[in-house]
Amino acid sequence: MRHLFGNFLTHYGIAANNRGENEGNLATLQKILWKGEVHSTVSGESTRWSLRYSLQKRGYDVNREWNDDTCSFTLKNPDYDSEAYADDDIFGFLRLEAAKVDGSDQIQQESKSKASKSKLTQEPKGTNISRRGALEVARAVSINSFMGDTIFNAKSGEKGRNSLYSTEVHATKYQYGFALTPDHLKDKSRAFAVLDCLISLSQVGGNHARFLYDFSPSSLVLRWTHDFAPRLLYCFEEDEDGNISSQNLIRQISSGDIDPEELWVGGLCSEALAECGAHVFPGVKAAVEAIKNVIARDLQVSL
Repeated sequence: MRHLFGNFLTHYGIAANNRGENEGNLATLQKILWKGEVHSTVSGESTRWSLRYSLQKRGYDVNREWNDDTCSFTLKNPDYDSEAYADDDIFGFLRLEAAKVDGSDQIQQESKSKASKSKLTQEPKGTNISRRGALEVARAVSINSFMGDTIFNAKSGEKGRNSLYSTEVHATKYQYGFALTPDHLKDKSRAFAVLDCLISLSQVGGNHARFLYDFSPSSLVLRWTHDFAPRLLYCFEEDEDGNISSQNLIRQISSGDIDPEELWVGGLCSEALAECGAHVFPGVKAAVEAIKNVIARDLQVSL
């Protein structure tokens, strides 16, 4: 069984969480302590939301369909169908239902009708419909630390009264990883749809028109392997001059933990990893197309 792992580095941009000038509150970025410093972060759920929406926009049949007019999802089939719907197959699903009859009430009724018997009746159980998603997405972390940049603005109120509000912003790149086992998919060819969507992500970390940040990768490392562990998550590093490197990944290749023949690299760091024996390409799209051909050959599925 083969696994597909990847680590992406986005384009440089201004991250924010604007809520518009009609809301006079501080719109904060999510932050974590990363390697001893404060970094801004974007949740894996935001990335998954954008992936699901990208599937819909590309014409795949999805169960949870997003409506831009109402800003809400419509569930087509509450019983789910991982063979019919791409998102049910890729992201999985969970529906829990409580027992239709309260257990304590049922036991009391049966105890009265069968007072002579000491046998206890089991409580009725709820039901669940579930499937574990084949795709896992890591939380995105900014490549450089957050220095607390805040923009202050003013909005006009009623009868000439103004109010001040502020918004946190971060000029940065984000990196995040993913894991996918195509054999866990009902339709293995949907692995290609995941790759196509990942290299063209939009509307991540805001899901509204006020926040535009290009979440498509400027650089990526993909690994197609029998190994169960990715070993390449958050492998990009930036020095004080803004240069991107991947020294830890190179160290793992040198130590034999990662076979360079399993790596497809696009964008930055290509030259250094080419010397290690990885498959390198100047652009991210070329790298994805190359690994898609290898996956199609190994899984014996058509592109």
